[in-house]
Amino acid sequence: MERIEHRACFEGWQDVYRHDSVVLGCTMNFAVYLPPQAASRKLPVLYWLSGLTCNEQNFISKAGAQRYAAEHGVVLVVPDTSPRGEDVANDPGYDLGQGAGFYLNATQQPWAANYRMEDYVTGELPALIEASFPVTDARAISGHSMGGHGALTLALRHPGHYRSVSAFSPIVAPSQVPWGQKAFTAYLGEDRQAWQQHDTIELLKSATERLPLLVEQGLGDEFLNDQLRPQLLQVACEQAGHPLTLNLRPGYDHSYYFIASFIGEHIAHHAQALR
Repeated sequence: MERIEHRACFEGWQDVYRHDSVVLGCTMNFAVYLPPQAASRKLPVLYWLSGLTCNEQNFISKAGAQRYAAEHGVVLVVPDTSPRGEDVANDPGYDLGQGAGFYLNATQQPWAANYRMEDYVTGELPALIEASFPVTDARAISGHSMGGHGALTLALRHPGHYRSVSAFSPIVAPSQVPWGQKAFTAYLGEDRQAWQQHDTIELLKSATERLPLLVEQGLGDEFLNDQLRPQLLQVACEQAGHPLTLNLRPGYDHSYYFIASFIGEHIAHHAQALR
């Protein structure tokens, strides 16, 4: 593991590391923000999953989250959104391949060799973080768009792994929208039962843990009706009796301006759960 960026930020440190991932079979970057409290004690961790076309840089440079992480004493860990490299399968479109891992383990070729983001985010990366940094095993997870999908599905698929979960503009029903259908067909094949194992709406039907969902959605989002469809999440939670706070924000779009406007509230929410 090599530190490739090191910057002072709100009395803490915003770092980026590079390491060789055994799970993904490639070199990966991840970002870690260590707030000032990390100098004297171990702290809980909030994992952030970014969306399509992003890497570890988008959140740490645009969301303004470090200020709130420093206030609450929470470490931020931000992985890349997919495996990377010349030998890693890719697609010319922005919504498949590198930058679009969808936080699942692919079963279809040529993707299966490297695209194992679920195992990376829930297994290899936290093991590395907990062995290398002053953190506890108290974890929360959040994300945006494709990363919001990842946060919700990974929390539902791994009960007990996270203390809290939230999402901004998540793809809540990937089996029913173009982004998810394209990715699932490529990564998982034509078997729609396999798709359901990575679809928040479907996972809620059999969830064994009632971890409250906090979801932020801008009503000016350009992808609201064709890709995100938050009303489906509201109905699914009502039918399953699953706790949901769905904040519909008039005027806000899909950008990091939206995330920056409400990330402080989300970090406060996670900090409370991580105590």
